[in-house]
Amino acid sequence: MVSPPHEAMHRIFQHDPGLFSRVSRFLGVDIPAPVKATALPTDLTETNPVERRVDTLLRLETADQGSFILAVEAQGKKHPDKPASWAYYTAYLWTKYRLPTALLVVCQDPATARWAQQPVSCGPPQLPTLTVQPLVAGPHNMPVITDPEEARADLVLASLAAITHAAEPDVDVILKALSTALRDAPEDVAKPLIEFTAQGLGKRPAKNLWRNLVAVDLSFYTSYLAEEVRAEVRKEVRAEVRQEVRAEVRQEVRAEVRQEVQAEVRDEALTQGEARRAAADVLAVLAERGLPVSDAVREVIDGCDDPETLSRWLRRAVTASTAEDVVSGA
Repeated sequence: MVSPPHEAMHRIFQHDPGLFSRVSRFLGVDIPAPVKATALPTDLTETNPVERRVDTLLRLETADQGSFILAVEAQGKKHPDKPASWAYYTAYLWTKYRLPTALLVVCQDPATARWAQQPVSCGPPQLPTLTVQPLVAGPHNMPVITDPEEARADLVLASLAAITHAAEPDVDVILKALSTALRDAPEDVAKPLIEFTAQGLGKRPAKNLWRNLVAVDLSFYTSYLAEEVRAEVRKEVRAEVRQEVRAEVRQEVRAEVRQEVQAEVRDEALTQGEARRAAADVLAVLAERGLPVSDAVREVIDGCDDPETLSRWLRRAVTASTAEDVVSGA
């Protein structure tokens, strides 16, 4: 899956094709500003079933040096197959468009940048044949823009500076300068750069700083950041609502159970009342007949709470010879 930083590193050149000319001076070359730019299809697949796709492809037209093709590749880490792919892209584009072809690789860490800018030849040492050496933009050569005025002068370059320095200690001051400069920018200018920057920072710690910086003004919240924040807030709110619902359900269940228990206790009380009256009737019959009742028998009769048993004892009390016969065999 293509990561947000990967997309931001090359799509920012689609957003502002003239950025390449402004970046080139930091790469040791002088590319004139284009007077016209055209986005070209990025699919370079031929009849061969192997899919080949460059990240961003632009046709730039200059006033003094004519037209040329610019392929932009975002490279997150070293990959041994990439130089061969880059050689294919360059040769294919050169053949297809018959125009000078430039390759720019954008990186976020110095090690990958150093690897990417090394020349690679397809032939043996004595026969290099075709050598690929892309221009590389990364933390080693992109400017550290810490002044809001400098950032305001070229907002897109400042955004790219933040993206390429995403893992560097300087990124915090770059982000602060960029956020300050963007507050004065029109909404249609600020919003895409806020999102490019957010995507370029990926999941790095600087992402939280960037989100806090742009959150100072709620109008800065755009789709990418808003959806991310919404997901986090939704998770928090879901936990809160779950607790609230559990508490509500608990109260409802408690009320239902309370009613059930009240009914049970009421029935038990009625049963116990009937049992006490029935026990009293048994003892009253025995007393009326003049039969002595021992403490043990009285305790058995008073302790019985089964109406059926007490009813049976009452019938026995009418004819029994002794009180003990009434409760014998229960």
